[in-house]
Amino acid sequence: MSLSFIALGLDHRHIYGMTENMQRVGARCLGYWTEGDPQPLEGYVKRFPDMPRFDTLEATLGAGADLALVSAVPADRATLAVRAMQAGHDVMTDKPGCTTHAQLDQIKACVAETGRIWSINFSERFEVPSVTLADQLVQDGAIGRVVHTTGLGPHRLNRATRPDWFFERQRYGGVLTDIASHQIDQFLHFTGSDAAEVTMAHVANHANLADAGLQDFGELSLRSDRASGYIRVDWYTPDALPNWGDGRLTLLGTEGYIELRKYIDVGGRDGTDSVVLVNRDRCEVLDGRDAGLPYFGRLADDIAHRTETAMTQAHCFRVMELALDAQALAERSDA
Repeated sequence: MSLSFIALGLDHRHIYGMTENMQRVGARCLGYWTEGDPQPLEGYVKRFPDMPRFDTLEATLGAGADLALVSAVPADRATLAVRAMQAGHDVMTDKPGCTTHAQLDQIKACVAETGRIWSINFSERFEVPSVTLADQLVQDGAIGRVVHTTGLGPHRLNRATRPDWFFERQRYGGVLTDIASHQIDQFLHFTGSDAAEVTMAHVANHANLADAGLQDFGELSLRSDRASGYIRVDWYTPDALPNWGDGRLTLLGTEGYIELRKYIDVGGRDGTDSVVLVNRDRCEVLDGRDAGLPYFGRLADDIAHRTETAMTQAHCFRVMELALDAQALAERSDA
């Protein structure tokens, strides 16, 4: 594979997985640019010691890469993505891909004008092998038609390592725009819904009152013409849990259900990616660790052939529309 890429903005550690997974499918990184010295920079240099750092954004965009990875401060991601697309790059951005409807409109206009791909790395689907296994089970009809999803996204606050922007509502975009975009993506994907509406949304700051801009809890409900779903996200992961969060996804089908215990199975099987499958003739826990991560290879193929096998552009837009709609509804309700 001759695909090359650059990295723009190292403000979130998700850039590690984005870079590593593109390298694993044979893509070559030409270098990176970031504003200042954000906290993830040290870890990036350790992981990729031979990767050059460009002095300016302009020099990075002029390096001749096919793809730009964007993991800047959430409020800055849309501007960088537009700059990259205008310079001839396809884009894979960290979630959330944008923080306002106005930014999303700018991205849509740029995609229409340039014909570039704007893809969001929803890592809770694309970097979790158990989701790949669940996807195959659903496609094979193991639980019938999926009519409801329950997505839980607890996270560890890690206050000591968080930058100032993490606590500023206008910079991180709100808890539903940020974290819940993962679960919205999974709802649309697993239920086969092209569109949906937000029927309930709520945000709060229950445990960090000194940080007025932080929303440490959020929930929302979705409904489409095919299914409904509930999402809960928070920053309450307790210290005793050995990882950042006990993320789970339950898929309720007309003929059974699947539960993903993605990152840990407390009291159950050791390791990650446990897949509980219950249907008419099976009641078991499957090991999803070897199911693979097809998104990155598919995106590389899409870039080469101008296809939409990794994720359709319409789906990507719709996830962010719903996340922004939910955030706005929650904040209007609170006001």
